[in-house]
Amino acid sequence: MNESTEIFDVAVIGAGAAGMMCAAVAGARGRRVVLLDHADRAGKKILMSGGGRCNFTNMECGPDNFLSANPHFVKSALARYTPWDFVALVAAHGIPYHEKKLGQLFCDHSSKDIVRMLLDECAAAGVTLRTSTPVEVVSDQAPWRLRTPSAVIEAESLVIATGGYPIPRMGATGFGLDLAQRLDIPLEPTRPALVPLTLDGDARAAVEALSGIALDAVAEAGDAGFRENVLFTHRGVSGPAILQVSSYWQPGQSVTVDFFPGESLEQGLRAAREETPKRQLRRVLGEWLTRRVARHWLDPEVAERPLERFSDADLAALAGRLQPWVFTPSGTEGYARAEVMAGGVDTRALSSRTCEAKGYPGLYFIGEVVDVTGHLGGHNFQWAWASGHAAGEVA
Repeated sequence: MNESTEIFDVAVIGAGAAGMMCAAVAGARGRRVVLLDHADRAGKKILMSGGGRCNFTNMECGPDNFLSANPHFVKSALARYTPWDFVALVAAHGIPYHEKKLGQLFCDHSSKDIVRMLLDECAAAGVTLRTSTPVEVVSDQAPWRLRTPSAVIEAESLVIATGGYPIPRMGATGFGLDLAQRLDIPLEPTRPALVPLTLDGDARAAVEALSGIALDAVAEAGDAGFRENVLFTHRGVSGPAILQVSSYWQPGQSVTVDFFPGESLEQGLRAAREETPKRQLRRVLGEWLTRRVARHWLDPEVAERPLERFSDADLAALAGRLQPWVFTPSGTEGYARAEVMAGGVDTRALSSRTCEAKGYPGLYFIGEVVDVTGHLGGHNFQWAWASGHAAGEVA
């Protein structure tokens, strides 16, 4: 069977955030670009992000907001394409946005605005977009040959922007990781990140009845700590603070949650005993933890006791049980609920300036498939824009 061959300068596999950015930048340089994706539409993960409003960047984004085996790798791309650069693009397209908190920028209307903007940029740059197009890379060096259902594509440069394993129901695969492995490009071990944590046994029993309650807290795992909400779920804990520390957590490690950040519960209870000695303990803790949490975590007899009946030693023991709460997760909710993947293509095998694979001229890895994982709050999108721009300038 004779297969027709199409010639392009650049083939980008993966029409997500990084892939669309790269294709648009390369096309604007006059390069003939084809953008391919096996999904039926571009930007699916963008559409679902930020509750449908896309937390498209973070104005405080910097190298310290990323995990990688090589923490210096992100510096070049982030410095050359900043949040201000992306905001300028958003503004040029007339997309209204707002800052929610902590530098997080969201669309006022819909994530569709960001996808439409990127598609418009690709169209203006002459990019050929093909969705519902599975791809097989059939060469191991440039010129890169790709087999698709309709034709063989040949390109001088090949950009892999296929992301990782999270959210398989949206078509996520290990395409880029498999290609790297085939080419003997080293990988860092992968795992779900920005993901809820699960509990078993007594720890799970302690939180099941509290599902849906969120409390301000400091969560810590490994060397990292974050202050945001912690959300109780039927299977464990979630919420921004937990999602953040999940990227640092390793199986078998404990997680510490302080529901009284910056304060001493013991001193607070002593002060309350002085001011309102006849108040029941459950009422005092109910104001700080919500009544449901206080009632659930206190023995009924203890909960009803007035503060004046607690000695200093009693209050110290009580505070020691509640501050902090220390537990060992049984695991995570996995890739089905993870926002991103940690690990991926080893950054030591890539140029930090261009994201080109060392030893493979014309082959680039960008976005989530690389061992670069951002904190919650728009940082992963900024890495997608920055790495896509870095490769698009040279591919």
